[in-house]
Amino acid sequence: MLAYARDRRRFLLFGRSRRVTAETHRQRAEVLLESLLTLGPTFIKLGQLLSTRPDILPPAYIDVLSALQDRVPPAPWVEAKDVLEDDLGPVEQRFDEFDTDAISGASLGQVYRATVDGRDVAVKIRRPNIEELVEADLHVIRWSMPLLLYFVDESRAFSLENLADEFAKTIREEMDYEREAAMLAEIRQNFLEDDRYVIPAVIDSHSSSRVLTMEYVGGTKITDVDELDARDIDRSRVAEDLQRSYMQMIIDDGVFHADPHPGNLAVTDDGRIVFYDFGMSSRVDEYVQEKIVEFYIAVANQDIDAILDALIAIGTLSPEADRGVMAEVMELAIADARGEDIEQYRVQQIIGQVEDSIYEFPLRLPKNLALVLRVATVVEGVCVTLDPDFDFISTATDYLTEQGYREESVRRFLEGAGDQVRDASQSLVRMPPKAERLLDRADRDDLYVRIDVEDSQGNFDALAKRLIYGMLLTMGLFSMGVLYALDAPEASVVAAVFSAVLTVLLYRSFRKPRSIGAKPQFTRQKLRQQRTDEE
Repeated sequence: MLAYARDRRRFLLFGRSRRVTAETHRQRAEVLLESLLTLGPTFIKLGQLLSTRPDILPPAYIDVLSALQDRVPPAPWVEAKDVLEDDLGPVEQRFDEFDTDAISGASLGQVYRATVDGRDVAVKIRRPNIEELVEADLHVIRWSMPLLLYFVDESRAFSLENLADEFAKTIREEMDYEREAAMLAEIRQNFLEDDRYVIPAVIDSHSSSRVLTMEYVGGTKITDVDELDARDIDRSRVAEDLQRSYMQMIIDDGVFHADPHPGNLAVTDDGRIVFYDFGMSSRVDEYVQEKIVEFYIAVANQDIDAILDALIAIGTLSPEADRGVMAEVMELAIADARGEDIEQYRVQQIIGQVEDSIYEFPLRLPKNLALVLRVATVVEGVCVTLDPDFDFISTATDYLTEQGYREESVRRFLEGAGDQVRDASQSLVRMPPKAERLLDRADRDDLYVRIDVEDSQGNFDALAKRLIYGMLLTMGLFSMGVLYALDAPEASVVAAVFSAVLTVLLYRSFRKPRSIGAKPQFTRQKLRQQRTDEE
């Protein structure tokens, strides 16, 4: 936190920002990773969430934290058994068989295999005494947040506050297995008629707020490409089905599985996608759904202005952002999403434009979009792993067309255009009388024009500072000369120091602000480069 604060203000409370190299960011990120692992379950979850938040952390942090897996040694069976029997009763009476070796361990719970009425099931048990630890950790995060917010710019402060609130809400919901069972059942119902997906059924008779029992469904880990190839599974089709499933959940159903990392996705031998762990699930309200559809349609049409308008309307892009620079960024993002190669000189060119024109990070993330962004980011990584040439935009366009969203967009556009024509006609009728009154006032010398000047860049403040510094510097130099002539060397030294300070301040007022240096990352190219390095 101290290093990050000094990046923004060199001397904490004042001073310019420091230029930080990507290597320094990576070293700090690795230290942060070790700290999160040491601090335990809550902070591991926090690190996972931070790894999907480019609006808060530089790319090097995102890269390092993305390797953070929620895999920790399970609690001893004796402790887990106490939780299970407190909620369900004796294990021997409730289950035909129960394997006491956990098949997976996470920060908030652990999973065992068992048999109920001859049916293979997976039993998820909340980690013993985790509630007290989580509440204590959340208290620490809430305590440290005001301190951190003091040292960051407005847009990052906005994102950090939303992150803290959303994280506390999400982790409490994730510990409530009754909520998870309800979300799982609802999502399962939405896909019940689609044989491309498998969502385990909940065994209600063996579930509670701390224990969740569901049918056991096996499969190959979705990113195990060698095993998928050995089973002759079409990875491109799996990637397309995965993207379509999340588009349906977010755009159509309004309820979605929000933790699609590779450990929670598998593929059956016949190519169907299996979803696990619905603890992190959420809902999307109708307004956000509508704006997401507008964004996707703008991307499908490659309408850059409409993309920026949608991002501003949904609250993720600051209205003050430089549209010219952001348009070029979006063009590169679309090219990357289509799987096209991006020339490095274009990337460097845009970096220069961003550093010259955007002093604060222009993207921000409202609370209701935090998990949506997480899903989009993680699903993209999984799809690119399955098929490095996967075209997100083509798949999204086909889905929107099939579901009738593009036709609906055209219909709304035509309706809006008709309304605009009607309003324009009414304005034309009202204009002549108003123009006549305006000319009459001008003829009587009774016309006044009021002009308000906006100064979002603080140019007037900078000019005022320079004038004040200049006048004080002139007074200081004059005083120094007079005091020296009057044989008052001590006073003249004070005047000289005062003048020197003013000289530095005046010089710095003419320097352009510098942003914190960071290179953007493009997932597709980065993945290809990593594979090339490995080979």
